[in-house]
Amino acid sequence: MTEPAPETGGDTTAAAPAPTRRPADRYGTKPPVRRWWIPLVLGMLVVLAGLGVAYLGYQKYGPEDIDAEQLGYTVVDDSTMTVRLKVTRKDPAQPVVCFVRAMARDGSELGRREVLVEPSTSGTVELTTTVRSSARPVSGSIYACSGQVPGYLRAG
Repeated sequence: MTEPAPETGGDTTAAAPAPTRRPADRYGTKPPVRRWWIPLVLGMLVVLAGLGVAYLGYQKYGPEDIDAEQLGYTVVDDSTMTVRLKVTRKDPAQPVVCFVRAMARDGSELGRREVLVEPSTSGTVELTTTVRSSARPVSGSIYACSGQVPGYLRAG
């Protein structure tokens, strides 16, 4: 009635065990849902954040409406200096004021002058100005330029 079990010898191969089912209470019955849209949304957020940073960087560090460059300076005497500058404007029809300084060896300001750059047909203008100082200057610099020209500098 009962059959004897086969011997497991050295030459015989054992039969593979039957596959078992996963316990439903441990792993669940449904396969996990793939959420393909999460990487897509995260990628779009990263791209939008990058565009926002690029826009802010362009606003802060991009080309300016007024750009001034110092071409050189000459010490005339113990209280006078001439400074050559080049001003490039986005709108050459608008007047610009530039602040030019005479500097001491320690970097302190000895004299300052406001220079009016009149409207012109060219976007770039070169000019030379004289700055009076309280002591012998050793260098000159352009402090800043602005499109907001004070009324006392405008002619007429």
